Amino acid sequence: MTAGVWLADVRATPVRVQQWWVLTTRLIVPSLRTGEVLSSVLAPVAFTASFYIPLKTVMTFAGHGFSSYAQFMMPIVILQAAAFTAIGAAFRAATDAVAGLDRRFGAMPIGPLVPVAARMAGNVFRLLIAVAAALVSGYVIGFRFHLDLAHTLGFLAFALLIGLALTLGADVIGTLAKSPEATTQALVLPPLILGMLSTGLAPASQFPSWVQPFVRNQPISQFAIGLRALAGDSKAVVGDPGWPPLLWVFGILVVCLPLVIRLSSRRA
Repeated sequence: MTAGVWLADVRATPVRVQQWWVLTTRLIVPSLRTGEVLSSVLAPVAFTASFYIPLKTVMTFAGHGFSSYAQFMMPIVILQAAAFTAIGAAFRAATDAVAGLDRRFGAMPIGPLVPVAARMAGNVFRLLIAVAAALVSGYVIGFRFHLDLAHTLGFLAFALLIGLALTLGADVIGTLAKSPEATTQALVLPPLILGMLSTGLAPASQFPSWVQPFVRNQPISQFAIGLRALAGDSKAVVGDPGWPPLLWVFGILVVCLPLVIRLSSRRA
């Protein structure tokens, strides 16, 4: 009996991979035709321009001691690009839910995790484009990696891990909400508020004293600190940022992964 189950799983694996690929192309190919991918490129460019142009002169002459303002603000551009990708992920998950695709997939011989895996593959595709566009925009204004290859790869890996965690959480929210418009509207404000109340655009010392503990320790600030450290901005990051940035990412994943599995298992 055990051998039979094992052989069935082995035979099912190529089928699951094919199902995943078909559903993934269903999400990626239309985005190439409709220009959705272009928005993944233009959004980081817009974030870079809207943050850097009005704040560069102010922050440079304020004497805050960073190596350059481009170096300081680059993490928040990447984080906003990841948040923009996550909002799109929530919209697609909610659209699938409200259109009844989840119920249809549940009635078909498709692996329970295949649809969400396909959505996440499409999200990672857009995330890679957004992060690449953010880095190119950063290089244009003067951002550079100042450490070795290992730290540069760590920067890229950490940025993608943050984006993966955010898009996974957004997928859960979209699946539960089942309202594309309401979900999109609800998810626009949190990244904006947390981004403004973070060390992404200004040091914590520039905020009122009563809000500085929150500004310094909230996840967006910790992500920005971790990315700055990996990029080698020694003037903006004093010492090793330690585990808090990673703990925030893993905390999001630990909460969202069981929810994804539960929602996928009951989609029938």
